[in-house]
Amino acid sequence: MDLQESKEDYLEAILVITENQHYVRSVDIAKFLHVSKPSVTYATKQLKDLGFIDMDPNGMIRLTETGKKTAQKVWDKHQILGKFFMFLGVNKEQALIDACKVEHDLSDKTFKAIKNFMKTNKLII
Repeated sequence: MDLQESKEDYLEAILVITENQHYVRSVDIAKFLHVSKPSVTYATKQLKDLGFIDMDPNGMIRLTETGKKTAQKVWDKHQILGKFFMFLGVNKEQALIDACKVEHDLSDKTFKAIKNFMKTNKLII
């Protein structure tokens, strides 16, 4: 299923926040993505309806297995593309900004080629 770029960003944010503090609230996502709390409420309702997240009665948000797989795929792209751009000489801050933009539109075939190049040249494990 192809998700909108913003939904992928929300899943990625939930994954990163979970890794950093082991729990996720709407306010954490809003702060992480620099969006309003009503935007988070709207997006998380959609992600819940699509089966990517669950919410407990206290408002804690967690990724479902499908959500984890999708978020991890986007995050992996983000990380590898960032490293690739830095390898090309782009400074870290700009490389990560550009990786975030590109990760959503890059085909799996092209990403696989970049990933293979990075592995072959021992730039990633």
